Amino acid sequence: MSTQNASPRTVNVAVVGLGFMGVTHLRAYLQAPGAKIYAVCDAVRLPVNGVLQGVAGNIKKSDDIDLGRDVKVFKKLEDVLAEKDVDLVDICTPTPLHPEQAIAALRAGKNVLCEKPLARTSAQAREILKAETESGKFLMPAMCMRFWPGWSWLKEVVDRKTYGKALAARFRRVTAMPAWSKQGTYSSDLGGALFDLHIHDTDFVQFLFGRPESVFSTGVLGQGGSVDHVATSYNYPGGPSVYAEGNWLLAKGFEMAYTLYCEKATIDFDLSRGANMLMVIEHGQDAKPMPLDGDGYNGEVRYVVECLQAGKRPKIVTGTDGMTALEICEAEEKSIKTGQIVKL
Repeated sequence: MSTQNASPRTVNVAVVGLGFMGVTHLRAYLQAPGAKIYAVCDAVRLPVNGVLQGVAGNIKKSDDIDLGRDVKVFKKLEDVLAEKDVDLVDICTPTPLHPEQAIAALRAGKNVLCEKPLARTSAQAREILKAETESGKFLMPAMCMRFWPGWSWLKEVVDRKTYGKALAARFRRVTAMPAWSKQGTYSSDLGGALFDLHIHDTDFVQFLFGRPESVFSTGVLGQGGSVDHVATSYNYPGGPSVYAEGNWLLAKGFEMAYTLYCEKATIDFDLSRGANMLMVIEHGQDAKPMPLDGDGYNGEVRYVVECLQAGKRPKIVTGTDGMTALEICEAEEKSIKTGQIVKL
């Protein structure tokens, strides 16, 4: 019997942690072909008759989300892992819980998508990677900027030298301090803005240009020594010159931007410009807006579902990438606290 026209198999997903990121991932799965929200899990916040109330986050406040009455609801991760039909466990809990939960899911024979950062330390991340290797399943960190419209495209631009060689780049990601950090919840365990927010840009820098030789960072320390402002120069011998800034010090709102300077053009992204957020300015020509659609959350969720359907391990972002991003952030933290250049 021919299977040429057979539909791709359904991927059963269990989302663990139903705060802003959990709801964001749930919404993405509802739009991802082949994905089924099989179960949800949270110690406190659960859907009622299949409906989960919306929550607020950096991007926007979400509306209520209807998961349907068939979705399984759990308060404990071990009950999720006992479900033999779950293919993917999506971990959206606070960072301190990631190592234990990711390792448990892998040992239970589940594939894992884990929100960033993969762990608080690179040493913890290595333990997760060890469990991944032993399990035969895959772990993918949810580094959404590698999939974000207007950002993911840069990888091709740099690799193919579409506008010539990349000469310099700067990245900026700043926001008001999250409410949970103001309350002291998980703040010191998360490492402040450096590990919770700026890691997006650190990871994207390594995605574009590889591992830097060293970093030099300055910053502002917050509660318990956490880094609430960071400005980093990433050293690449022979170029490009790369700089990134991140903080929780903005009085209000959220800002996300980059500029990539190439030999033949400047590429500029600024979220605040709305429909014209991405502009390409070739030498001697007027700036041209590039239309964008969607967001990185939908992109990463679709990608992980497609990987499972195809029986392939993720390549765009791997567990090792999540670990090396932490290593670079740890070097940035050390540089801030010592005032020295830190080699990697």
